[in-house]
Amino acid sequence: MCRNIKTLFNFEPPATELEIRDASLQFVRKLSGFNLPSKANTEAFDRAVADVACAARVLIASLVTTAQPRDREVEMQKARAQSALRFGRT
Repeated sequence: MCRNIKTLFNFEPPATELEIRDASLQFVRKLSGFNLPSKANTEAFDRAVADVACAARVLIASLVTTAQPRDREVEMQKARAQSALRFGRT
């Protein structure tokens, strides 16, 4: 599950709210062991996702770097090429 969490810092354009929420959801799913919580746990689960998303936004906004922002398309192409090498796809 956590393999789906992508790096969100230092990209142009910056990470969207949806990307931050999706990464937070994946993180909470991994920690809790629930893909979909029961009705009894939904409130706690949703609160945890919101809290993690808030912490992620604060972290991303607080980080500094001298590196040039990365391009999402270029990084996606690199990942696809690496996957093709790893799994033998063309």
